[in-house]
Amino acid sequence: MDDIRSVLARHGFSFKKKFGQNFLTDTNLLSAIVRDAGVTEETTVLEIGAGAGALTRALSAAAKRVVAYEIDASLRPVLAETLAGCENCEVVFGDILRADLPALEAELGRYRVVANLPYYVTTPVVMLFLEQAQGCEGLTVMVQEEVADRFCAQAGTPAYGAVTAAIALKGRAQVTRRVPRTMFTPRPNVDSAVVRIDFERGRLPVQSEAAYRAAVRCAFLSRRKTLANNLIAAFRVSRERAEELLAEAGVGAMARGETLPPEALARLADAIAAHGLA
Repeated sequence: MDDIRSVLARHGFSFKKKFGQNFLTDTNLLSAIVRDAGVTEETTVLEIGAGAGALTRALSAAAKRVVAYEIDASLRPVLAETLAGCENCEVVFGDILRADLPALEAELGRYRVVANLPYYVTTPVVMLFLEQAQGCEGLTVMVQEEVADRFCAQAGTPAYGAVTAAIALKGRAQVTRRVPRTMFTPRPNVDSAVVRIDFERGRLPVQSEAAYRAAVRCAFLSRRKTLANNLIAAFRVSRERAEELLAEAGVGAMARGETLPPEALARLADAIAAHGLA
């Protein structure tokens, strides 16, 4: 296969800023990402953002099957060339955020997500699989370095936030490698990192996932306010009741949401559910 840049030029492809297109071309890095994702000959992969197909081809060489979503239909002739001979690979031109996920999962069975995600869809895509997926075993995603640190942050640190707590309900996140901006075409303004999230069903046992999500939203409603004040604002309860909820969760009345580890948020979620607030 010709160099990706040559293929793109031959097909007159123009990068589109609205899609956040920054393609990887280094074969060693692509192979490393496939290894990071734990892809084997038994793995079905759902790739999000096929781009010019470099990572897709590397996944195809290692996986049992690859279904790759790509939002930019102008890449059709590029992918037809770069994925020639990849018999276990199917490209779907469409937006994964608009896909019928239950129908897709019924067709895929058990699968892992691998993606080089532009910033504007990173959180929505990760939350889609955290909250709605049933057959997904985990995600390995290339994201901006700052976002990667947020996914893996510890409670009480500036990077810790709602998405960190949301990930912790379903799985464990770890940065597997840092990727400098020089590895992309075109070169972005920031460095990136690869994050692997392995799903562990029942990792944080809660009475209600909806209540946990409500607890997380409440905790980060206003970082400058105490959690008691956020509970009052979010659930329209009295201070006395707010402090009762915190006491049931074993949380101090003056605590702030960003200091609570996911385990404490799970206890708060159970108190919220027990009081019929979510």
